[in-house]
Order: sequence, then structure tokens, then C-alpha cells
Amino acid sequence: MRAVLDIVLIVLDLYVWLLIASAILSWLIAFNVVNTRNQFVSNVAEFLYRITEPVLAPIRRMLPNLGGLDISPIVLILIIMLIQRVITYYIYPNVF
Repeated sequence: MRAVLDIVLIVLDLYVWLLIASAILSWLIAFNVVNTRNQFVSNVAEFLYRITEPVLAPIRRMLPNLGGLDISPIVLILIIMLIQRVITYYIYPNVF
């Protein structure tokens, strides 16, 4: 059972890194640093969008409109950190 919890923690860590990569890539696209006509950039952006958007969309609907500022990735990272702490401190020690 601890192996399953370890895998869950690793997947949550990986998802945090994907959220960070998605936010950085969106900034690079917004400021025209990278060109989305490049096939590789387009594929990476589409992959990150498909992975992160289903989780970020409900959070965006609950947050108030802050203009051009999107804090939904930060909120999701904080939620993931809370889940990781609960698993590490409360669930993991009680599993045999």
C-alpha cells in the first residue's frame, strides 16, 4: 500500500511541474518569445493545455474575475501541496 501512496505522491509532483511548464509556456506565447506556428511548440502547448485545462477550468469558474491575471495554477498547486501533506503526515504512517 505504501508503494501506491508513493506513486500518488510522484504523480502529484509531476503534475505540479506540468502546471508550471504550462504557465511559463503561456507567458512565452503571450509575449511572442516562441512562435506557435512551429510544430514542436504547437504540440507541446496542445499537450499541456489538454493535461491542465480540465482541472483548471472549474477553479477558474469559482475564482473572481481579476482582469488579465490568472491565479488558478497557484490555487491548484496549493491544493496539491495540501493533498501531499495529508498523505505524508496522516495516511502514510498509518499504512502497514
